[in-house]
Amino acid sequence: MISTNEFRTGLTIELDGQLYKIVNYDHVKPGKGGAFLQTKLKNIETGQTTNKRFRAGEKVNKAHIESRTYQFLYKGGKDYTFMDKENYEQITLNQEEIGDAAKFIKENSDIEIQLYQGNPIGVDVPVFVELAVTDAPPAVAGNTVSGASKTVTLETGTEVSVPLFIEEGDILKVDTRTGEYIERVN
Repeated sequence: MISTNEFRTGLTIELDGQLYKIVNYDHVKPGKGGAFLQTKLKNIETGQTTNKRFRAGEKVNKAHIESRTYQFLYKGGKDYTFMDKENYEQITLNQEEIGDAAKFIKENSDIEIQLYQGNPIGVDVPVFVELAVTDAPPAVAGNTVSGASKTVTLETGTEVSVPLFIEEGDILKVDTRTGEYIERVN
């Protein structure tokens, strides 16, 4: 059990037999009445978000989440196969279970997978990943206005808006939280 005073963004809690991840929270002290905590929770199983109000100091169950490093082996259709780096066991997750992280996972990369009671519930990719450009249209002559950009395709199939000087074969550093280009890596 943990107190609502210990809530942090990303914390996983149990409510009514369901797992929820705290997306956002705000301490509110109204002029009248007791303080409370207004939270935005995401149901891990269904992906739905809900708003819930907790009294200050209220106790809730903290979900004990284990995080293990897996190596991404391959993608087959909509299924992604990972191997536990400690015991070499393989697990398969589908695109819905991985979510937006699928845009940034490349073969043989290390991925943190969260497990709850031995079952995978989520995937954490690094904040920054380096991906190769597989398709880049040429810069158009005369299109050199300050801040001009073009859309390129990365090795995972993700499309990113980049400056005009980026070419096919370049390695780019991409922020996985926003999906934005950060810099070209030499």
